[in-house]
Amino acid sequence: MTYLETAAQFYSEAAQTPQVGLCCVQSTPLQLPGLQIPLLMQEMNYGCGTTVHPTELGNQPTILYVGVGGGLEALQFAYFSRRAGAVIAVEPVAPMREAAARNLEIAAKENPWFETSFVEIRTGDAFNLPVADASVDIVAQNCLFNIFEPEDLNRALKEAYRVLKPGGRLQMSDPIATRPIPAHLRADEQLRAMCLSGALTYQEYTQQIIDAGFGQIEIRDRRPYRLLDAPTYNLPDNLLLESLDSVSFKVAIPEDGACIFTGKTAIYAGAETFFDDAAGHLLQRGIPAAVCDKTAAKLAVFNPQEIIITDSTWHYSGGGCC
Repeated sequence: MTYLETAAQFYSEAAQTPQVGLCCVQSTPLQLPGLQIPLLMQEMNYGCGTTVHPTELGNQPTILYVGVGGGLEALQFAYFSRRAGAVIAVEPVAPMREAAARNLEIAAKENPWFETSFVEIRTGDAFNLPVADASVDIVAQNCLFNIFEPEDLNRALKEAYRVLKPGGRLQMSDPIATRPIPAHLRADEQLRAMCLSGALTYQEYTQQIIDAGFGQIEIRDRRPYRLLDAPTYNLPDNLLLESLDSVSFKVAIPEDGACIFTGKTAIYAGAETFFDDAAGHLLQRGIPAAVCDKTAAKLAVFNPQEIIITDSTWHYSGGGCC
């Protein structure tokens, strides 16, 4: 049995008997005015963070959600795109599709604004998304891509890139590892299916996104997720997994490399009112300006005496330099 078959079996069972405690089901889902989330849907919240960022969901975008789970985030996306077929949920596991459909029917009874036609559940997987090229505004996935082997992750990311419109966004939440996960854990298919052993490091994860063609990545949140303790997992030291929420844009990769925003700012502390570096970045004296990590590194070298670069906050919500 391959790791993908193990994962399919695992989530087939989770669809039929909700696994309370799996991933982050103990966390409180995003609360929105007038949105009632059915209890069963909350119990099937098999994700490690959120891909739903309200400030980016204006103008009723078309969303492709990969791996529907219990339907929670598909329902949340539909809150912002209240029209038939606005959310396309792709799911390879039949029991999970059936469970999500039932949950969405319950949601329609509890939410007068919601109609089940807003979410279309389709059979498919991350490697063969059943939509045309450049046809959706947003692709989203929560705690799915981390179970893939690196070569399959690359396939999934390129497939997401294919279906996105120019300028479209890939919104993801996945576990990452604070150091490489040892081979004996990576080979454990059950742990991989449980989102505990397939995580890449931050550097590996973001590079995979760039390799798929995305020219800009914005980190929305980074926080502790799970601890793989040394005795249980046969490790020399405890290994912390983190949850990373990111938004990646289908824009061209600049000649000097992709832009990754992690919440750094640059502050000009010189005598003049403004500073303009060779690349055209303008800094107003004494006022922090959001910059990508690439620009932060260049500015720090260019004028370390007059430009202060703050640390990454791992929380970024727009307004940057590039």
